[in-house]
Formats: sequence, C-alpha cells, structure tokens
Amino acid sequence: MKFIKMQGLGNDYVYVDTFAQQVQEPEKLAVRISRPHYGVGADGLILIGPSDRADARMRIFNADGSEAEMCGNGLRCTARYLYASGRVPRTDMTIETGGGLRAARVVLENGQIRAVRADMGEPVLDAPRIPVNGCGNRVFVPLSDGTLREFLCVSMGNPHAVLFAQEASREWCLENGPLVERDAHFPMRTNVEFVRVLSRGHLQAFVWERGSGATLACGTGACASLVAAVLSGLAGRRARVDLPGGALEIEWQQSDNHVYMAGPAEVCFTGDWPGGD
Repeated sequence: MKFIKMQGLGNDYVYVDTFAQQVQEPEKLAVRISRPHYGVGADGLILIGPSDRADARMRIFNADGSEAEMCGNGLRCTARYLYASGRVPRTDMTIETGGGLRAARVVLENGQIRAVRADMGEPVLDAPRIPVNGCGNRVFVPLSDGTLREFLCVSMGNPHAVLFAQEASREWCLENGPLVERDAHFPMRTNVEFVRVLSRGHLQAFVWERGSGATLACGTGACASLVAAVLSGLAGRRARVDLPGGALEIEWQQSDNHVYMAGPAEVCFTGDWPGGD
C-alpha cells in the first residue's frame, strides 16, 4: 500500500489515495500505522477517495482508530494532494467530509503551492447539534485541581470545548485534556482548547484532540477558539491563532457566517506499507 505523509503545522497524518487502491479495516490500520517507532508515526490516517457529491472525499481516523468528522489541517493537506497529484486540476475544489462539504483553494506563488485557504462553514452553537448535554453551549467542567471552569462549546463539523485562561499551557493541556474529552457533558467526547488571549487579534491555543491526544496543531480547534473568543467579547472576527506547531490565520465573516482558515500544508515523505493492512 502506497502512502504519503503530510503535515499542517506539525499536525501529521498518513494519507492513502483510495482512488487507486483499497484499504481494508481502516480503523485497525490507523492504530498500527500511527504508532511511533512501530509504525509510521502520526496523529492518524486519512483516506482520500472518490465522492459522488464533490471533487473528492476524505475520511479521518484518529490514532486510536475512532473516526472523526472533520480535520482542518487534514482538509488543507488533502486539497494540496488533490491538486499536486492532478486528481483535481483546479486550485478551487470541494471536498466531502464527515462534517459536510468544504471548499478549499490552493494558493500558488510563482507556480509553487504556498498555502491552502479553506472555507470551514458555519459554526454550530446549538447544544444538541454539537453535541453537549446541558441547557446550552456553556458548561462547567472540573479540572484536575478540583476547580470548576467554564467551557464554551462549538462544532466546526466536530465538537470542541474552549476554555480561556491566562495560565493555559501545554502542561495544562496534557493534564486536563483527557478529563475534559471524556466528561459526561460530551456524549460523543470532545476536542479541547485551552486558550490565552494575547490581544484582540492574537490568540494562543493548546489543543487536546479527541482520540489522538495533545497535538501540535488543530485547524478546527483554531476556528472554534476564534468563534468562542468573539462570542465572549475577547477578540475581533479576524485573528492569528498560535499553536505549538505554528500559526493559522482565522476569519469569521459576518457576511456569510462562515469561518475561513489559511495556513501551510506540506509533504513529509512517501512510502510503502507492507501488506496494506
């Protein structure tokens, strides 16, 4: 089985082109191929294949084998692959995901791929659709120190819970991410963002990804962080979001209520997986 490993700000996945080859039991493959030292090592597995609704379809499997609805960095890398491989000979394309159809544009500079800009759609704030158990999309969740902290919940095609705290750090993320991910408020579990507000146009986020753990970046998490910051009166509708792996430019437009994300998508290497399973 041929694969390509790509990353967006260090959020790395193994990608398989299922236009050309079949993958049996992708849930099991995701676990094996994602393991550092024993596999390729990645945050998960993404399959790129045909769609009857869009230019292509992407399926995302976390490192624990669970299937996710959306992945912003994965969406950008998928768009890059589709253009660079010639599967889609246009810079503008539509990609089917578990969270719905998403539009992406490959940004060229002197004929080279410089970045990918993606329309991440409208944020979902309705608690049952996120989903969140409770009376609304703001819930209090206990942290490891026993304190109850307020999380603002948003879906960007997948669920997110965002906490604003000036003491937010990667250590905080590692300690509290697993607790929040599996809290009873979240029937489908949740991605978690611990966010520091540096200015109204600059956020810093540490992400615990559902099914993968602490990652260097999360595109949907950056989008959810900006939406939550705007709703909390902490930021304007356009901001830079710093993640451990780098920065994304996020904009929540008033005109169409869509969130737009721009950032890099890069190839690490290609290879062959023996046996294809």
